[in-house]
Amino acid sequence: MFWSFFFFFFFSYTQGHQQPEILLSLSAVESTASLQRVRLSPGEKFLAATVKSDHSEEASCVILKLGDNPAVTHIQRNVFSFEWARDEVLFYTSQSNLRSLHVYCLTFDKGYPETSLVYEEQDSRFFVELWCSKDKKFITINCNSKRNSEVHLINCFCPSRTPVLVQPRTADLIYHVDHRNEELYILANIGPNSEYQLLKTAVSSPSIENWRLIYSPGQSVKLVDMELFDQHCVILARTPQCFYLDCFPLGNVSHSSRIMLPPWACAVEAASELHLKGDVFRFKLSSPVEPPKDFLYSPVKRQLFSEEGFTKKVQTNCTIMHTDARSQDGTLVPMTVFHMGSDRQLTDRPLLVHVYGAYGMDLDMAFKPESRLLLDSGWILAYCHVRGGGELGLAWHAAGCLTKKKNGLDDLKACIVQLFKLGLSQPSLTALTASSAGGVLAGAFCNENPELIRAVVLRAPFLDVLHSMQDPSLALTIEEQEEWGDPAMNSSHRDYIASYCPFKNLRPQTYPSIFITAYEEDQRVPLQSLWSYINRLKDVVATYEEVNGKAGSSSTIILDSYPGIGHSGPTDLKKSIQESARHLAFLYRELGIST
Repeated sequence: MFWSFFFFFFFSYTQGHQQPEILLSLSAVESTASLQRVRLSPGEKFLAATVKSDHSEEASCVILKLGDNPAVTHIQRNVFSFEWARDEVLFYTSQSNLRSLHVYCLTFDKGYPETSLVYEEQDSRFFVELWCSKDKKFITINCNSKRNSEVHLINCFCPSRTPVLVQPRTADLIYHVDHRNEELYILANIGPNSEYQLLKTAVSSPSIENWRLIYSPGQSVKLVDMELFDQHCVILARTPQCFYLDCFPLGNVSHSSRIMLPPWACAVEAASELHLKGDVFRFKLSSPVEPPKDFLYSPVKRQLFSEEGFTKKVQTNCTIMHTDARSQDGTLVPMTVFHMGSDRQLTDRPLLVHVYGAYGMDLDMAFKPESRLLLDSGWILAYCHVRGGGELGLAWHAAGCLTKKKNGLDDLKACIVQLFKLGLSQPSLTALTASSAGGVLAGAFCNENPELIRAVVLRAPFLDVLHSMQDPSLALTIEEQEEWGDPAMNSSHRDYIASYCPFKNLRPQTYPSIFITAYEEDQRVPLQSLWSYINRLKDVVATYEEVNGKAGSSSTIILDSYPGIGHSGPTDLKKSIQESARHLAFLYRELGIST
């Protein structure tokens, strides 16, 4: 979570001061800046924060020396993550061309900043990030690819020592580490169906043969997060229908308790306690149509509270439906559907279908004001949790990547057909929306099943998979081979990607109306690739019209580009509202809905 304003200030309250003291104006660092991570050094002599502009994914780390006369002492460019080991010793990872492969140590004990290389990743498939254990005794160097990971430990009390390797990278092993009382607590995908389990081992014997199981979720459960406290552990997990918390004392794991979270919750944002001694687990719950609400869970009292008091049922006449669609191979694909009013007379309602299905990431179901606006205006909102995403755990992702990517496409078709069978809308009133890698399934669906939808809205969509994954000069090509394959070196991968690639499979036919939002500074999906897609799409549509004597297509094809903005889109509120307004205007016009 971050805040983005044209002017953002750090404030310092000191004894005897009635007014806050301004420490830093972010506008002095970047013209339009957003704050990402803030860390105080252990003795609170320094403060460090990463600041990022809209037009680039590389951030700057601003370091302030605190005291009677606070001042910026150093600005380190191109920083992805950082952590303090002690006062005057900061570790950070550098980022260049979307890659983070190096760890550096930045020291200030000589009166000036001095930098030294600590770790260099040799495999371009891996991405390096730093995190600090809850007890502040170790900094973890986390080296992660799409299918493997490796963790090294930096001792915060002896930061000059060589980092200690926990477990060497092993095929298909992913793990994450925290520390308490000379023991490592490890989340690793070594459970049934290669799902996550919680294990522990002594710091002195960190390798996998010494890991001991202490917690395993049940079947069809995704382990979302773990929060470690001084005497307790809280596990955040989800099924396709709901989220829940499992809490247990670290001294008696068998004495656990389960807290079911409100059934309306579709997205959770955990606010990690930065100290092991914290006594509450803080998080926010929301849904696409329900604004975020703050919750607290006390592992000691085993009680769940909202910040307004005891949790209360959300009062709304919104219907939330959890249902399944049977895909082509028989797999049941979960969907979450929202609509207002009764279940009657929904056939003539407009429907907006959401899909993602990549990288093992859940479909974004956090609150969006425009989603609530559509719901209140009579729309049906459907979220299709297709294979390739992460809603049902790591196995769900594995079932929709590499040479199984078309499972997600089959799932999407099954979901839309099932919605119609349930009496929810009809093809002429149905629109599809996706962002980034979700554009692969959305674009492929337009090629294969254009008759099932009327309009499509895509944000920074990935559409030319075949060409991109054969170009090693692009920033993410090597890193993402474990998701899409290696068509440059593997002919079976090349043929398979060619069979579904949205750009490759454009052909003369009737297409739904398509609105693409592109960002000129996007380093992940270059603007030129979207121009090529749009031009090719217009050509095949024109060819179809000419052959079939249908002058003047009923399809509208628009590429809307924004200057000075990167892949994540605008953080400025006004620009974000304008973008959403253009999407809504397009949907209403193409579906023939009066406002």
